[in-house]
Amino acid sequence: MKKIIALLLLLPISVLAEDSPKDTKFDLNVRRIGLDWAKTSVSHPEEYQNSSVAALKANSQDFIKGTFDVALEYGIDKFKWDNSLFMEYGKTTIKPYNAEKTVDENADKVLFSSDLAYACWDFDDIKFGPIFKAQYETEFQGEPRRNILRPNFGLSLFDNEIIKSLYIVGVYEHDFTYDDSKLEKLAAEFGWRIEYELRPGVKFSTDGYYREYLSYSNYLAEDLERDFNAVARLDTNIWGDLVMGPYIKYRAAKARGAEHFGSNTSIGISFSYIHNFSFLE
Repeated sequence: MKKIIALLLLLPISVLAEDSPKDTKFDLNVRRIGLDWAKTSVSHPEEYQNSSVAALKANSQDFIKGTFDVALEYGIDKFKWDNSLFMEYGKTTIKPYNAEKTVDENADKVLFSSDLAYACWDFDDIKFGPIFKAQYETEFQGEPRRNILRPNFGLSLFDNEIIKSLYIVGVYEHDFTYDDSKLEKLAAEFGWRIEYELRPGVKFSTDGYYREYLSYSNYLAEDLERDFNAVARLDTNIWGDLVMGPYIKYRAAKARGAEHFGSNTSIGISFSYIHNFSFLE
């Protein structure tokens, strides 16, 4: 896996060793590196204690988490190839003087994604065409520790000033989270990434997805039937590339063996560094 990730990251650099065409883009986009303070509310965590999704089995509380979201973006003519790494982690430890300490993970996710899109149609300010996405999702720690390979294929709008990505894809999952039960799943997914500058120095952004699972190779009660994840932010520049602003994040999912939907609603303030490095300017 490490060799595959290294190859995906280094291939664009080798291509750019030759003379770059005029329509070539090669950027390191630091979408967000920072700390988030949030107050979270969790519903029905008792039904998701064996789930591999940390947000669904956490307790309602205040916490601080770190976020790392960086993408290497390469484009040539009608092709766009993005390799991104998203990581977040938040943990609360309570040490009562007269009882054992308790540890609660509120956020734990590592997602590597390689997205290749082709603009069959280019409408001046927006592109449309097929997209292939290959993802690997895991966690820093967890019991059980989430491990999923997720290739998918579909159609996407992309490269607009506001609509960075708007896609619908068919998804194949190979889930080896549980050692004794390697699962194969099929799903349909809709996702988005949108950014809009309200005025200089103030930007609204939102991203997320909805995933509906259609079939499974066998039954596991912890498998999700539906999965929705969305975040909205209002960032204000406070100094240079440092931004601060409120955000809301909502995660809801329904497991096959659960009676109710589990959800996690977080409302808080984020302090982040955001910058785009262009290597061809």
